[in-house]
Amino acid sequence: MIKNKMYKKLLSVTLLATIALFAGTTSAEYIPYKGPTGAKKAPEAHSAQALEHAKVAAIHGKAGHASILTEHAVVSLEHAQAAEQVLDGESKAHMTQGIAHLNEAIKHGKMDHADVATEHIDVAIVHINASIGE
Repeated sequence: MIKNKMYKKLLSVTLLATIALFAGTTSAEYIPYKGPTGAKKAPEAHSAQALEHAKVAAIHGKAGHASILTEHAVVSLEHAQAAEQVLDGESKAHMTQGIAHLNEAIKHGKMDHADVATEHIDVAIVHINASIGE
């Protein structure tokens, strides 16, 4: 009888400890990965990323996927804005125009106007290419 009570008590303590362990790990707030911290990219890297995401956005826009176009246009915009900060002259002017068209693409993408958003993405690609010198 004593063995049975000790066994039950040990089992319940183990169970409570396990629950407490899992409860502590699942209640932590999820923090999304944002890439390496402190690493700065060259303007060429930001421009290349802006161009790459704009091209992917255009592909999805032509397929009628307004929401995915918008996702890639937002990432492209972030990189284009980072590149614009360090560019100058004609390159900066082209990137500024690209940013304006990316903003329009995002606006229309959120309204589910894939066709209009794609037109703006295509113009943004032309300007981002021009800012790179291609």
